[in-house]
Amino acid sequence: MKKWQIIVVVLIVIAVILGGSYAGIRNNMVRKKEQVNSAWSQVDVVIQRRADLIPNLVATVKGYAAHEEAVFGAVTRAREDLLAARTPADRIRANGQLDAALGRLLAVVENYPQLKANENFLELQNELEGTENRIAVERRRYNQAVQDYNTYIGLFPNNLVASLSGFTRDNDYFKASPGAQQPPKVEFPGAPAMKN
Repeated sequence: MKKWQIIVVVLIVIAVILGGSYAGIRNNMVRKKEQVNSAWSQVDVVIQRRADLIPNLVATVKGYAAHEEAVFGAVTRAREDLLAARTPADRIRANGQLDAALGRLLAVVENYPQLKANENFLELQNELEGTENRIAVERRRYNQAVQDYNTYIGLFPNNLVASLSGFTRDNDYFKASPGAQQPPKVEFPGAPAMKN
């Protein structure tokens, strides 16, 4: 075999190895991106379920607390924003707004003992709590899938394949709501105010 033939064979072998590595890495990126999409789909499903429960919850609370229109309006607007959001980043932002509005709605409920004893309200509240738990689980799974994908495409030589193939970092993580790090203020009617 001549020297140039050996060089050609070696180059072909190297090209096959590099091509196979490129294809394998790219296929893993596609799998990981699809895992992110699947995890997002699960988050979207449980967020939609919560959005579907909210009109019934608001209607039930309205029957007892009709003068709390500002709270009802905030919940309704937050729900509409959530349903109108199209991208994961927009849905995550709108979901945070809905969390805050629901928190205000549930705070209103505390002022109405007869409402807290209402069977329909209790059933809706239980469904909402179960849905909130599912949302928390799916958010965690989604964040893990995004982290796994981002880590994979950031590693060498995967980052080279990612840049050649158009895979980019996904920064749409769920984060704690603003103010979640602050402890809640608990006030008891008729009790003197506590000083820090």
